[in-house]
Amino acid sequence: MAKYPELISNFLKFAKTNTRSDPKSDTIPSSERETKFLNMLKDHLTGMGLDQVHTNEKSAYVFATLPGNTDRKSPTVGFISHIDTADFNSENIEPQIVENYDGKSVIKLDQTGEYTLDPAVFPSLKKYQGDTLITTDGTTLLGSDDKSGVAEIIAAITYLQNHPEIEHGDIKIAFGPDEEIGTGADHFDVADFGAGVAYTVDGGPLGDLNYETFNAADGQVDIKGTDVHPAEAKGIMVNAIQLGMDFHAALPEFDRPEKTDGRQGFFHVYDFKGSVDHTHLGYIIRDHDRERFEARKRLFKGIADQMNNEFGETRVTVTLKDQYYNMGEVIQKDPTVVKVAEQAMKNVGVKPHIFPVRGGTDGSKISYMGLPTPNIFAGGENMHGRFEYVSEQTMEKATDVIVEIAKLFAEK
Repeated sequence: MAKYPELISNFLKFAKTNTRSDPKSDTIPSSERETKFLNMLKDHLTGMGLDQVHTNEKSAYVFATLPGNTDRKSPTVGFISHIDTADFNSENIEPQIVENYDGKSVIKLDQTGEYTLDPAVFPSLKKYQGDTLITTDGTTLLGSDDKSGVAEIIAAITYLQNHPEIEHGDIKIAFGPDEEIGTGADHFDVADFGAGVAYTVDGGPLGDLNYETFNAADGQVDIKGTDVHPAEAKGIMVNAIQLGMDFHAALPEFDRPEKTDGRQGFFHVYDFKGSVDHTHLGYIIRDHDRERFEARKRLFKGIADQMNNEFGETRVTVTLKDQYYNMGEVIQKDPTVVKVAEQAMKNVGVKPHIFPVRGGTDGSKISYMGLPTPNIFAGGENMHGRFEYVSEQTMEKATDVIVEIAKLFAEK
């Protein structure tokens, strides 16, 4: 009998449910389908016999508690996953099972073979020789980000319920919406959650452990032009499209996502549209170092100021909004939460892979709310698209790590 008998069946059921978030919505959650899925999870957790199962009204997160079974005074530890999926087709998801993968064969996703998982293109496949892989059918994403985390947390809690000989303190779990659109943790209620330390189970491949993220800002640039007939344009026309090109050209040429890696920051233009009369550019600004992050924002704003000075009027308007900060600044003050996760991985035979995330997690915001929340692996590869897949064995190891973290905190 499998150690976690419902881990994969739950994941497959969860994955087949469309929970894509909606960036154009201002509701919480951003889509009704997320609300329905969260209500289903709430019923599931209630059926497991957990305590304090409820929906937090402020954030729409579903919270629940597994009471401790030890007389030792131990920290209350929390585990968090998001339920929404990214902006790729998430309707009619039909996961495929590839048993005992040989680590070298090309996996045909759709029936025609137009889309494949080829180790020559995706060398990560070579790591999974002998594993059972769960893939898409080539038409949708899979949703391992982060339905894997949801299924793993539930499997770990079930295992602890069935093995009362394993001592643990109170364990809090949280499932929430809208991580993929960057708003999910904005209203996270740390006091209601009640944990002293926590982990998002939202990372990638086996062993990933992250406690450093980007500092992040959104930058919107709106440019006002003057549109006249080209034949009479000299000295009169102000081409907003050209000014947008000039603005972008004034940014450092090689500070782009496609030119950077590791701890290198960037300016990423993700939206550029308009006309001679008005042009709009959308950017994300990223850097691991807080001082460099602030310098990037000053440069961004300074380009607009210089252009406006040259015109003698405001033609270029910049709106900057900080999105999240590097949670490493919080966690480094007391790295216990990272050290416990690192030891837990080693105890269950997983080599920790600690590196700074070139992005953020819900833990970035939650850590700055006073709850240190690093990120541990959930198993997904090639996330957010048709080539996404996950290993059953890696999901089992992620569940092992959650159980081991609970045990280690009970020993403190």
